Amino acid sequence: MTNAAHRVLWTVVALLLVALGGTVLAVNLGRLPGGAGVLLDAGLRHAFRFAAPWGALAVAATGVLAALAGLWLLRAELGAARGRGHGSLAHPGRRGRTRLAAGALVRALERDLTGDPRIRRARVVLTGAPPRPDLWIRVDVAAGTRTAGLREHVDTAVRRYADTIGCRPAHLDVTAHVDSGPSR
Repeated sequence: MTNAAHRVLWTVVALLLVALGGTVLAVNLGRLPGGAGVLLDAGLRHAFRFAAPWGALAVAATGVLAALAGLWLLRAELGAARGRGHGSLAHPGRRGRTRLAAGALVRALERDLTGDPRIRRARVVLTGAPPRPDLWIRVDVAAGTRTAGLREHVDTAVRRYADTIGCRPAHLDVTAHVDSGPSR
């Protein structure tokens, strides 16, 4: 599912839960005309009372199962979001697909960038579709160092990165920040 589909799914789930909770609260407070008859017809209420205490246990078990299903869905969503955050790149080939962990590739580019002693830290964010991802880079340059050749170092690292993953960035944004900490 796409991020937009996930947002729609969770919005619908949240709205349904709020509507259900609001309706039950209104019935409990006596704000709905007809009381519990609005939610349950007389035959269902009679069957529920006849099945006491098993009816209450069945409702409780259904609630527990619904909560477990919701927990499972939430856990799956958070796991998928964690995977989406780091992402993976999929490259179709003649003999199948190759999946690359984007988090590992991002860390590799960060290590490559910090291989130059003038760069103290590098932060890389990879977003977008695998064939043409967007690459956002922030490098913290040590204060007082000469920056001649720094652009070439970054260009070379990005070129190696693009050759490694087999696709060129659709958008490349590099921000250099002068780090005010002590130099190495």
